[in-house]
Amino acid sequence: MIKALRVPERLFAIAMWGVSLVFASFLIGLGGKIVGDLPGVDQSIQLEQYIDASALRAVNARQDTLRIDERTRSGERERAELALRASQNAYNAARDGFSNWIATRTATTDPSQDPEVIQRTRDLDVLGVGARDAETAVERIDAELLRIRQAQSDAMLTEEALRDAARSTYERALFWHELKIFGVRLALTLPLLVLAGWMIARKRRSEYWPLYRGFVLFAVFAFFVELVPYLPSYGGYIRYGVGILASAIVGHYAIRAMRRYLARRQEEAQRTEAERRHALGYEEALKRMAGGVCPGCERAIAGGVNSNSNYCVHCGMMLYDQCGACDTRKNAFFQFCPSCGVPATGDAVPVLTTT
Repeated sequence: MIKALRVPERLFAIAMWGVSLVFASFLIGLGGKIVGDLPGVDQSIQLEQYIDASALRAVNARQDTLRIDERTRSGERERAELALRASQNAYNAARDGFSNWIATRTATTDPSQDPEVIQRTRDLDVLGVGARDAETAVERIDAELLRIRQAQSDAMLTEEALRDAARSTYERALFWHELKIFGVRLALTLPLLVLAGWMIARKRRSEYWPLYRGFVLFAVFAFFVELVPYLPSYGGYIRYGVGILASAIVGHYAIRAMRRYLARRQEEAQRTEAERRHALGYEEALKRMAGGVCPGCERAIAGGVNSNSNYCVHCGMMLYDQCGACDTRKNAFFQFCPSCGVPATGDAVPVLTTT
């Protein structure tokens, strides 16, 4: 029906919607800044704030010491493994050499080589002892690493016990913190929603309605969108409860408005056609006609806007007449004849025939 308005009026209506949206966007931004700058509203709390600080520091210091010891022992083990590998290689090489040499000694059976056999055996025993010592060193370091890892596990269990002991206090504090944030935001947004409802009920006909409409959009967004991330577990009940209440209020006013409208229509139906026509505004009559409804009773025109009906079949209001100058059939609410331009006021006559 906006097409029935003048072009400047259509542009103005679109521009006013733009003003409403821009005004709402700035209000939303300002509201977010105000709520974000409130002291303590967005400050988060952590579980560590409720753990025994001295005990936690002691456990963390113990864990740091154990991590350093673990890195140190791991480096020592790598070096001990290298020494063990070198000792084992030396022992294996000496043993292979001795085996080859002893095979030659057996083949030649030279008694003069017996002292060398004894010496080689002693050297091989020394290498074997060195390999065993290196293996013992690796085993000792492994035992140290096992002790350190067990101590780390104990420290982790101690830290977890401290966290478990503080968890109930933390959850209770978190509940009240979330309730505080939700309460502050609800205290700010709920009055906005109530005020927006009042504006809808009282200010829709105001010349400043585009600004009021922007505020209404801001209030609805603030309550039903920005408040959602801060709802506690039971907050959904509040949101839906407010939604139900707002819907009930809107429905109440809608029903009352409909009753007033029906009463007004019944009262208008008792008037003469001339009185009803005189009460209609020019722009409103054109909009209703363009929408295919009778300006008098707002029922659909029989056959649509392109029909040959000259009167409303429901209330009898004249919809089309003839120009008093050129007999052109025209909209009865036109102020000038579209064919000859003669003013329609006082010159129009009812259509007597249908062409």
